[in-house]
Amino acid sequence: MIIKKTELEPVLLIKPTPHRDERGEFVEVFREHIFREAGIYVSFVQDNISRSKKNSLRGLHYQLPPSSQVKLVMVPHGTIMDVVVDIRQNSPTFKQHYSTILSDENRHMLYVPTGFAHGFSVLSDEATVYYKCNDYYSKDLERGVRWDDPELDIDWNLSDPVLSDKDSELPLLKDIDEKNLF
Repeated sequence: MIIKKTELEPVLLIKPTPHRDERGEFVEVFREHIFREAGIYVSFVQDNISRSKKNSLRGLHYQLPPSSQVKLVMVPHGTIMDVVVDIRQNSPTFKQHYSTILSDENRHMLYVPTGFAHGFSVLSDEATVYYKCNDYYSKDLERGVRWDDPELDIDWNLSDPVLSDKDSELPLLKDIDEKNLF
């Protein structure tokens, strides 16, 4: 397993080593001591699975303290463009984003710390996204940033995204009160 820093610290790209043979594949996706050696000290308490069709876009979502969430995102089936945006107001990378392809082929995972909005677009016919969270979902503390915010200039690799009503009505980053950011 290789754990690499990204341009947006402390976001990490995790590259497990798939073992393939004529029977199929085995991939170890979590080993606590390897994560701790990389500076990841987190206990996961909730696992989520999302299945989406091609051109679906989910995000950009985050939760405020005291239930802000660290996420470990992986794709057991399909291909997505995974995106995180730094919403930490005092960060030197505030408003910057990082995107990467997560798929069942590359088996990469993204470690998303608190202080980042997260979203993804589905590039394959269908994709299953599995993510672990260190805190429970809280509807009252859930927030988001609009996916097409011109200030963020994110290329989702989609021409006509399919969105939920909730996601299409999220505010632009400039319109979010600072107490609703990190």
